[in-house]
Amino acid sequence: MATKIPVTVITGFLGSGKTTLIRHLLQNNAGRRIAVLVNEFGELGIDGDLLKACQICPEEEGNESINNIYELTNGCLCCTVQEEFLPTMQQLLKRREQIDSILIETSGLALPKPLVQAFRWPEIRNAATVDAVITVVDCAAVAAGTFASDLDAIATQRQADDSIEHETPLQELFEDQLACADLVILNKTDLVDTSTKIQVEKIVQDELPRVVKIVESTNGEIDPNIILGFNAAVEDNLDSRPSHHDSETEHDHDEEINSTHLILDHSFEPERLVAKLQNLVNKQEIYRVKGFVAVPNKPMRLVMQGVGNRIEKFYDRPWSPTEKRQTKLVFIGRALNSSEIESELIA
Repeated sequence: MATKIPVTVITGFLGSGKTTLIRHLLQNNAGRRIAVLVNEFGELGIDGDLLKACQICPEEEGNESINNIYELTNGCLCCTVQEEFLPTMQQLLKRREQIDSILIETSGLALPKPLVQAFRWPEIRNAATVDAVITVVDCAAVAAGTFASDLDAIATQRQADDSIEHETPLQELFEDQLACADLVILNKTDLVDTSTKIQVEKIVQDELPRVVKIVESTNGEIDPNIILGFNAAVEDNLDSRPSHHDSETEHDHDEEINSTHLILDHSFEPERLVAKLQNLVNKQEIYRVKGFVAVPNKPMRLVMQGVGNRIEKFYDRPWSPTEKRQTKLVFIGRALNSSEIESELIA
């Protein structure tokens, strides 16, 4: 029997740096033929476009044999495994002779365990195995309490009354992503001082149900040999990876968390747009902003990514002569008001 294709699942909360990590892996692949499956929360495929733009995975329209980036944008993989993930994996497995490994980038709101369980299915089991689950953690975001609760405050409250449930659904998601990990990448460590980094490491370590290595990264730059080649066969070792949803036949996402996107025939000065986005974050509960921006008199496309009030930007490639110079932005948050977002930006 042919060797199973190793699959690495890259998980982590919104804006932790998963796509940047994968871009770095593709650009430093040491000759490996890597296919990527990207799952986004929302209909506009920003992350898939970013990966294609790294120009490591060549594509030609109509030639599936060299199409190595697959995008799923119809919902979180943990909820659409059978409908979305299975057919795509079957397409990839037909090309197993052309692929050395597969990377799966989950949505930042997805639970990793239901996805790993799918590798027990007969349609996949004999041809692919989960080499490892890599969980990416935004060090600065955890330090700021953006999505991880203040664990010291929780401990104090529970000492006073251990019958009170203090966890939020987002905190549970953070814990589930850590609990499934074979390796934790503490990303964006350059944005915090040493003492804060040590505190975040302790927060992460306290959430891990078993001994898991934590490695540091800045801008997703890490040796691929650290991430690939675990041979963990994770699908056969799920009992040691507890989830808040183990007793449920299915789980629900927070219904108020939604995604909206804007496609604008409008160019923006970067700093003015950053100021407007930061103002929006203060008005609405926006967890994540990402997209492409048309900048006046610039031949390059600007990539903009935000977690809370922290907005990062860089130019990734020239605009193609055949593409329209539009600003495309995705917003993920709670009960977002899309009309207010648009009016704020174009005011």
